[in-house]
Order: sequence, then C-alpha cells, then structure tokens
Amino acid sequence: MKIIVIGAGKVGYNLASNLSKENHDVIVIDNDQEVINKADENLDVFCIKGNGVSTHILEDARVHHADLLIAVTNSDEVNMVCCLTGKKLGAAKTIARIRDPEYAQELSMLKEEIGLDMVINPELAAAEEIAKNLSYPAAVNVESFAKDRVKMVELKVTSDMPIVGIKLKDLAGKIPSTVLIGVVTRNGEVIVPNGEFEILINDFIYVLGDSCGIAGFFKGWGQHIKKIGNVMIVGAGRITFYLTKLLHNLGARVKIIEIDTKICNEFAELLPNALIINGDGTEEEFLQSENIGEMDVFISLTGMDEENLISALIAKQNGAKRVVSKISRINYMSVINKLGIDNVICPKIITTNQILKYVRGNTIESLYKIVEGQAEILEFVVKEDSKIINIPLKKLNFQKDILIVTVARKNEVVIPRGNDTIHIGDRVIVIAKNNRINDLDELLNMPSGGIHNELQSGIKKLGSFITM
Repeated sequence: MKIIVIGAGKVGYNLASNLSKENHDVIVIDNDQEVINKADENLDVFCIKGNGVSTHILEDARVHHADLLIAVTNSDEVNMVCCLTGKKLGAAKTIARIRDPEYAQELSMLKEEIGLDMVINPELAAAEEIAKNLSYPAAVNVESFAKDRVKMVELKVTSDMPIVGIKLKDLAGKIPSTVLIGVVTRNGEVIVPNGEFEILINDFIYVLGDSCGIAGFFKGWGQHIKKIGNVMIVGAGRITFYLTKLLHNLGARVKIIEIDTKICNEFAELLPNALIINGDGTEEEFLQSENIGEMDVFISLTGMDEENLISALIAKQNGAKRVVSKISRINYMSVINKLGIDNVICPKIITTNQILKYVRGNTIESLYKIVEGQAEILEFVVKEDSKIINIPLKKLNFQKDILIVTVARKNEVVIPRGNDTIHIGDRVIVIAKNNRINDLDELLNMPSGGIHNELQSGIKKLGSFITM
C-alpha cells in the first residue's frame, strides 16, 4: 500500500517505522525540519517538509495515488482538515487522531461529515487498557479476543507459581484444561514453546483461554480476581480523565495528584466523583502524607517518562499493592521490566497496533504485537473458502513458529489438539513469530511460494516507485 503519514511525532514516527517494516510505501509529512531529518536518517520512508493541510504539499505527495492517509499531528483540528482535504484530493482511505474529550461525544457525526474511515484516540485506548488490566491480579497486560470470549493475560513468572520448573507437557492437572501457555519471552527473546519447554522464574508468559479458565489459573496459586478499591493517579491529563470515569463505573475510589493548580480546578469540575489534590507526585513525603501505602492501585500518568518512573518506584517502595506507569519511549521497556513495576502502558504502541490491524485488512479481527513485533497474536474469522477447513490440524503443513492457540466456536472456547478441525465461522487465535500474516491460509507452507512470490513482490515495489 501507498501510505501518507502526516505528523512525525512520537506516534507518527513509530507508525511510519512499523509500516515501512511491513513493506508499505510510506511518505512522511511534517513542518519541523529536525523531525523530518530524524525520520529521513533512521527510517526507510520518503520525507516531505511542509504543512499537511496544504493542498500543494499533498499534491507533491501524490495523495490521489494514496491508499491511506493518516493524520497524527498534535492538533485534532489539523488532523481533521488534513483528512478532509486528502479525501477531496483522492486519497482512498483516511485515519485521524482525535483526542479531545469534547469531540468524543461527536465522533460518529465527525466521521460521517469528514469522511473518516477510522478515528484513533490514544489516550482513551490507554485508559481502557489500564482499566482492563486492573481486573486481573498480577497481570502485566490483558487483551481480549473473539468478542471478549477469549482472554490473553501476560504474567511475570514468580517463585510461588506452581508451574515453575515444569515442562509444558506435564502441566495437565496443574492448570485448567481451557487455558494454554502460548508464548514465552525470556531475556528479550520470544519463544513459541513446545511440550518439552520448561517454565523458569522471571519468564514472561502469555496465557490464553476463556474467562473461567483464566480465573482458575490465577486461583491455582492463591490469586483471586477482586474488586478495585482505592486508586491514586499522579498527573491530570486526558488519560486520567478517561480512566477516572471508567474506574468510577467499576466502583473504585479515585484520588488524583496534580502539581498545576489551574488543572486541579478544571478537573474538580469535570470529575466531581474524584478527589483532586494539588501537589508534587514525585515527592515521597507528600505521597506518604496522602497514604500511598494504603492504595490498591497507584498509576503515574504525567507527561514525563522520568517523573512517571520516579513516582512508580516511590509507590512500590511504600507498599502500594499494584503499580502502573505510562511511558513514551519504547527503549525504556527493557529497563522498566527489571524495576518491579507491575504494568507499563505505552499509548503509541496501542495506537500502532490499532492502525496495523486496519492496514492488514478485514481478514484480521484483532492484532497484538509482542516485544517490538518479534511475534504477533492475531484473530481471524474462518471464511468458507479457507484451505484449512475440516482438515485435522496434525495433517496441515504449518509454517515454522506458527501456533493455533484457541478456537472460539458458538458457545465454547476450544484449546485445539492434533485431531481437531477448523469450521466455517470459527474465531481462530494464532501466534506467529517472525511471520507477517494477513490471511488465515498464510499460516500454511504453500508450494507456490519462494522465488515466484519474491519476484511478484519485487515487480510490485518497482511499479510503486515508478508511479511516485
């Protein structure tokens, strides 16, 4: 696809990077020369310095040939105008980042009037992600598949888990039969485990199954899903606004710490059910005076990664039961995993996953990337023309490091075995390592691949280059 990305900030840069890695022809537009230089030097994209609202700039980018235009500048209004202009000039599809809560109530009307094909709101998505994760004790991350019938829970393995030191083939009876450990990350490496694989302390495991099975998995080592009680949030921004509303609906008592007095007054009006306190969330004595140790959940959501990490570490050391922190820099991930912070949220990764799913097409229902894209968890709905229908899985020739982990069928969720078959209408959840899968049939090793496919891909890229 030919894709134009307007705005090369944190979200735009990360998006352009991922799209180019998936072999799309990407053009990046930004009016900041320094930002353009960074993208030009580090990414395999074509860069244009200028205002994405300008028809002249969009025509220079040959927007009439664009399959997709994505506007992710810091201004909601600019993004909407970019998409409106791009659509008028011939862009096939448009996506806009719209973050202001005032627009949230009018998104359906805005999409229709402006002709938007998709709206992304990183802050709302991050708030929903946090609220979802808090429902499960000890979970690093939680994702939903098959219309919420299948859960994926990421956990860090600790010494009190009964699965430590046991091979996966010997776990029968120790974990519910309706869950599966589908993928493991160890020292930054993604592993799709087989029956001989042994779980070790400090591994990160991805457990998939239905809600009852996941609850039973937690219960197996004394963890119980319970109601959220006292929550403290440092930083009053858009994520905090959306999250506080979600937590209130879950019955939580929310206390918000914000250093800016003006913002405190605004939030006091916007969120009458929350307690707003003016203070510095990075000062340990202040947090202690606000009973940080009595918090069931502590969440740091300021605009500075460093402040979020400091606050999170203070909360952890002072006895907060669950600590969540927002970061913007992906390269902090490896460091944070060693600090003992329970959950880390990165809005730009969430946004990128949403857009990549859209770009991959209608065949993919859900998409979740693991460790900077080393592996993906994908959901497909089986169509009547699929090549894998009604054939026992053990007879199918799957690509290397491909695993079908769950199948949601009518009112049941199945952990498939070798003799099981896939039916039309099934929702199939797949783990793929180092494979870019767009369609369910691509899970198979196809005899017509190899040099023939590479030649076709090369001709396609050459054609795209000539039309620019």
